[in-house]
Amino acid sequence: MKQRTKPTPGLAKCPTGIRGLDELTNGGLPLGRPTLVCGSAGCGKTLLAMEFIVRGARDFNEPGVFMAFEETEKELADNVASLGFNLPDLVRRGKIILDYVRIERSEIEETGEYDLEGLFVRLGSAIDTIGAKRVALDSLEALFSGLPSEAILRAELRRLFHWLKERGVTVVITGEQGKGTITRYGLEEYISDCVILLDHRVVNQVGTRRLRIIKYRGSAHGTNEYPTMIDEGGLSVLPISSLGLDYGVTTQRISTGVPQLDAMVGGKGYFRGSSVLVSGTAGTGKSSLAAAFVDAACRRGERCLYLAYEESPAQIIRNMSSIGFDLGQWTRKGLLQFHAVRSTLYGLEQHLVSIHKLVELYRPTVVVMDPVTNLISVGESAEITAMLTRVIDYLKTKNITTLFTSLTAGGIADEQTDVGISSLMDTWLLVRNLEADGDRARLPPVLRRT
Repeated sequence: MKQRTKPTPGLAKCPTGIRGLDELTNGGLPLGRPTLVCGSAGCGKTLLAMEFIVRGARDFNEPGVFMAFEETEKELADNVASLGFNLPDLVRRGKIILDYVRIERSEIEETGEYDLEGLFVRLGSAIDTIGAKRVALDSLEALFSGLPSEAILRAELRRLFHWLKERGVTVVITGEQGKGTITRYGLEEYISDCVILLDHRVVNQVGTRRLRIIKYRGSAHGTNEYPTMIDEGGLSVLPISSLGLDYGVTTQRISTGVPQLDAMVGGKGYFRGSSVLVSGTAGTGKSSLAAAFVDAACRRGERCLYLAYEESPAQIIRNMSSIGFDLGQWTRKGLLQFHAVRSTLYGLEQHLVSIHKLVELYRPTVVVMDPVTNLISVGESAEITAMLTRVIDYLKTKNITTLFTSLTAGGIADEQTDVGISSLMDTWLLVRNLEADGDRARLPPVLRRT
């Protein structure tokens, strides 16, 4: 059973089990109260609600009821099967109940005032059958699609929330985002104890997902927008607010992989847990210095994560073998893991969440990002700087030594990095080529900071 995040004193919390969300909410959603999850189509509302139910039943031994008004039980099961959620098995074991309610006037007939009493009986029976502690209703728009007036809607919505509180279950209700309002009706947020807004936007033709907690009665919570990602493990949120300048440091040094460079950097190499930037024009040996650093770490038996945004792992291994570095042996031994993607595959936020996930899964002591300037194609300079600042802070909290490579334009730009992160580095190496009489020679790196 999963360990609960320690909640803040005061309001009782119900852990969601969703990566990062419990940290943002200081322990989870308000226990025994309703939470509204809203957003536009395709932002992940149904997934968050379903993951809340599944992880509750699977990780915290809290049975749950998922009542849907738009998708059948089979459609729901098929949609989340790829995430590793076996809904039919949980249903067979009495851990959850899936219930599809088709809202039609032939089934819920309006006679005088709109009456949801039949729905309360049906939901109450499901709760009692398995002793449910959690409930998800997906979605409000389908549930209230037959209402003719806003006055009736307001009254029935309040009655629904009050009834759920009386049952003592923790509830997630999904709702569509309105035009100029948080929700379509513009009133649910005043009734819910917690409101979470999901957003799926397209920037530079690349989709990005974000989450924001609009309000949380009686509890402190993260108030910024946070990067989110949907992958084979479900929904994950990166709680940037937890990162800062409170990480520890050490005087331990580790080899750069180049003895002459070790001599330049304190005689023993880079500080353990520090950030290193190697910048220069094309062909100056940036990737070669990264390969030397990785090779030295693997020879010490340390695990390395190589984030490549320009070349495939096979190409990197082949090219580095020509200068004496057999990186392939380290991948076969499990000491070196490549993660090679085009920077345009997804947005900056998803790159950030992906790095976070890879580090948590692989637990390296050394990370290489080669080259970070490729991220320019998916964001503005200020956005890239903000994203890389978060990466640096996160890796430093893990005491991971990180080497970044950066392509510069040449000339005066040799003194700068195109992504504006040199000021964040503990060590900055500038590598250059010297041409004379038609011959090119690589100059020793210029040490800017250590």
